Amino acid sequence: MLTEPRSGRLAAWGNALLAGLVSPDDAVLAIVGEDAVHRVEGLPGESGPVGLTLALGRLRALGVTGLRVALPAPGHPLGLSGPPEFNARAMEAEEAVVCHGAAVGLVPEVFEAGPEGDVHVEVVWHVLAVREAPPADVPSLGEAERELAEALREATEVLTRLDVAGSGPVAAAAVDAYRARAERGREVLAPGYPGRAVRVLELAQRVGLLISLAGENGHGGAVSASEMGARAAALRPVERTARRAQVAAYNAYVEERERRVR
Repeated sequence: MLTEPRSGRLAAWGNALLAGLVSPDDAVLAIVGEDAVHRVEGLPGESGPVGLTLALGRLRALGVTGLRVALPAPGHPLGLSGPPEFNARAMEAEEAVVCHGAAVGLVPEVFEAGPEGDVHVEVVWHVLAVREAPPADVPSLGEAERELAEALREATEVLTRLDVAGSGPVAAAAVDAYRARAERGREVLAPGYPGRAVRVLELAQRVGLLISLAGENGHGGAVSASEMGARAAALRPVERTARRAQVAAYNAYVEERERRVR
């Protein structure tokens, strides 16, 4: 939750490209980010891996009009609609992109290469068949925003009582770094997304940061087994709610487009 998922970048900037709001070069640059290269394997009509620019053009030719995100976790197939093969691959990767307008989806496989200190990351997106059905457990933006605010409030009370909420100089520095990144460029989503989606994604990412800090800061004041269990119980539903909100934000482009078509 702390870092932006690759599926989020692919969906957001792919949607902006499909809408004609950005150039192919700008979209690919944003999707790749700090990785070395992204390739797409298994595209209909292609015998081997191809670059992102060609792949996005081919998806458009196949009838794809939008891209959705799935962020599944064990016991929570968030954003998935089947079939089992695609769900299993997405669950293993903990993320996927599901195409709207064509029955295909993309699951990333990440490779690291190079010597220590000079490691570069390569990503291969595997194209697989998907079932054309509503994605599992994805809320509306309004629902996501309300649920996230409520869950954060409840978890903060518990974590503060147990003295394990993000606190201290390390946590403060991490939060400040997050705020600096959020302010720099303000491009947490690509052009074309509603302002509410940006707000929801920013809050979901901030919640993810605080969850990570609470997990990384040791046991804090939660020295007993019961207190440690209470902390875990408090974080679990908040993490789930934050993932749902993230998916709702990334999927807002497609949802808004569908509402206009109806």
